[in-house]
Amino acid sequence: MQNWFWKRFHLGASIPPIISRCLSAAVMIALALFATGCQTYQQKNRVIFYWRNGNLDRAEAEAEKQADRHARDKDAIIWRLEEGAVLRGLGRFQDSNHAFDLAQDKMDDYEQKAKVSISRETGALLSNQANLPYEGRAYDGIMLNTYEALNYLELGEPEKARPELIRAYQRQQDAVEDNQRRIEKAQQETDASKDKAYIDRSEQDSTFQAAVQKSLPVINNESAYANYVNPFTVYLDGLFFLADATGASDLERAHKSFERVMDFDGADEYLKHSVALADDRMSGKPLSPTTFVIFETGCAPVRDQIRIDIPVFGPNLYYVGAAFPVLRVQDYPQPGLTVVANGVSYPTRTIASMDSIIALDFKNELPVVIAKTVASAVTKAVGATILTQAAANQDPIAGLLTSFATTAYQISVNIADTRTWTTLPREFQIACFPTPPDHKVEVCTPTGTRTVIPLSQPTNPSNPSSLNADNCLNVVYVKSISVGTPLRITEFILK
Repeated sequence: MQNWFWKRFHLGASIPPIISRCLSAAVMIALALFATGCQTYQQKNRVIFYWRNGNLDRAEAEAEKQADRHARDKDAIIWRLEEGAVLRGLGRFQDSNHAFDLAQDKMDDYEQKAKVSISRETGALLSNQANLPYEGRAYDGIMLNTYEALNYLELGEPEKARPELIRAYQRQQDAVEDNQRRIEKAQQETDASKDKAYIDRSEQDSTFQAAVQKSLPVINNESAYANYVNPFTVYLDGLFFLADATGASDLERAHKSFERVMDFDGADEYLKHSVALADDRMSGKPLSPTTFVIFETGCAPVRDQIRIDIPVFGPNLYYVGAAFPVLRVQDYPQPGLTVVANGVSYPTRTIASMDSIIALDFKNELPVVIAKTVASAVTKAVGATILTQAAANQDPIAGLLTSFATTAYQISVNIADTRTWTTLPREFQIACFPTPPDHKVEVCTPTGTRTVIPLSQPTNPSNPSSLNADNCLNVVYVKSISVGTPLRITEFILK
């Protein structure tokens, strides 16, 4: 390619070898990118299309295909997360946990390395952040462990759910420190760049800062959650350690988890009921038969991209467009359910908004995203200018071709990192109440759909032919992806 290019334009003798090699590489990369297209994750993601339309079989087939295709590359984690969630939606809990385990193994590998080498990050300055490995965000890891715990509970394996909930709790504790590490690493990458002075001036430019504030709004947090805390995960932690307590410390943990969720406001009447159950057990009283309804609804926010001009204070002052990620809220969640038990209606209440959780994570990550995007745009622009000028000094046609190749390259790689777990719900809701004597509950939607759910009853170990509902905690798990899709309902015994 290189020899053909220079012979075709008779420039081989007049261009220094280093410029020749750089230009040839730029042309080849630009042509390759134009040929293959440079799509964002959202543009490539067909899973969410099938998912939103309630076609979970097609969503699963697409998720499995993409997860296997990307099993060893930079997108391995995100596709395994999508696969695990879809399989869980289908009730294939064992397969779901297998996918989640593969994602977790990758996450653990990145965590063990602690810090990605600056050289690899700096390589992204010539491309984009979407070309770096997706290591998983804080809420990804928390929800991964939460879903694994739920899968094990539905499989009747509570002993395997315990370490998942402990891991989810630890992730929430570590997330603040991990975010600070990412910010420090981004600063190290900027400091290591030979274009640091240009990058600093561009990022601090008042016009650019105003454009960022205007163009990158963050979803308003309706609930003032603590950094990286998922109230649903905390509530599930309380339920598990209430039901599966092996001693006083477990009961104390359950009590504290319920109280922590109360601090976030929300489903007060149900949280008070849960705290009372923990108090009873701590005082030696038996558990009252209780039914818990968990309702997850809608789809979490996705990431899109927008273009913002960045001033480049390089050899010549000019503006270059760069792609930044932006959150987009998804529509059409089922607003809530009414559960009827023993003639009494219990409306579900929101306990956790994934909109708020993801928006807060996005807000915390934004300084890193801005720093990396600015550094990448400035580095590519300055490098292109220097290369073009060097070629033009040797031959005007070479300068023109170099300008074309470097511009084509910059356009081709100008995409934002829009990777995000799209099959998460928009929010979690709960209800809890005394288990009715007939062991049946009716789940009702605002549109009039009514579904009767028979509740499981455990057998008495000393008499397997008889039922023993004493101390029994039942869970009815309801999932709605959108208003137009059918409810998916499962039921299991927590204790």
